[in-house]
Amino acid sequence: MSSTRMPTIYLPHGGGPWPWTPAFTPQLATDYVPLRAYIESIPHRLPQRPTGIVIVSAHWEAPVPTVIASERPPMLYDYHGFPQDTYSITWPAPGSPSLAARVRSLIEATGVPTAENTTRGFDHGTFVPMKLAFPEADIPTVQLSLDAGYDPERHLAMGRALAPLRDEGVLIIGSGMSWEDFRVARLAERSGAWDQWFQQIAVAEASARDLALGEWTRAPHARVGHPHEEHLLPMMVAAGAAGEDLGRIAFSGSLIGIQLSAVHFGEEAA
Repeated sequence: MSSTRMPTIYLPHGGGPWPWTPAFTPQLATDYVPLRAYIESIPHRLPQRPTGIVIVSAHWEAPVPTVIASERPPMLYDYHGFPQDTYSITWPAPGSPSLAARVRSLIEATGVPTAENTTRGFDHGTFVPMKLAFPEADIPTVQLSLDAGYDPERHLAMGRALAPLRDEGVLIIGSGMSWEDFRVARLAERSGAWDQWFQQIAVAEASARDLALGEWTRAPHARVGHPHEEHLLPMMVAAGAAGEDLGRIAFSGSLIGIQLSAVHFGEEAA
């Protein structure tokens, strides 16, 4: 990677507004400490301050890839049952209609139609990790939806289309969870087998990596951890945007015994 080319990132955003609520069990609160430290470390791992951020959240899908194109996106509190003060959290980062237009242009150049939305807000898949990593909320940020068809190859292609943004100083982030279904915590050992596969393919050579991601349902316990794949698809976008760059495991930890990982592609060695 050049000294100024941005890496791409796939990270676990955790459950709801977890950094700002005491509602978790003591064990879960303890488990979240390393994840918080990792997310807060992200700016220090970058070659420069981003000129913009494009983030794909697991919590928004649309019939075609759609971007938030407003100058001042509002907040979208898309969670339920948390303390009242978590519904007044703010992360007032500016939007960027020009960056949104650039995203659309790059994707549409591959023959895929896109759309824009000027009323939707940043959901918790965006504002939770971004408020930790960039609390000043002063970097223009565009949220990009998943494609509702859930096709992994299409999301890899979306990422490849966005790759030129990296040389323009734009940080591309996929925000999801490498193991999504915590209702099966009693089967936590299965997440270990999945995570071993996930880490192996994350650091593999690009063609092998992308092939494995396109066939992710063949991985151990794939549909146990991802009965719906919306939390995995942001990984496809980050990997696609990585091009030939290799991945590194930037975070590896557990929540209530469930193994989780974050991957940075094209990150210079420390």
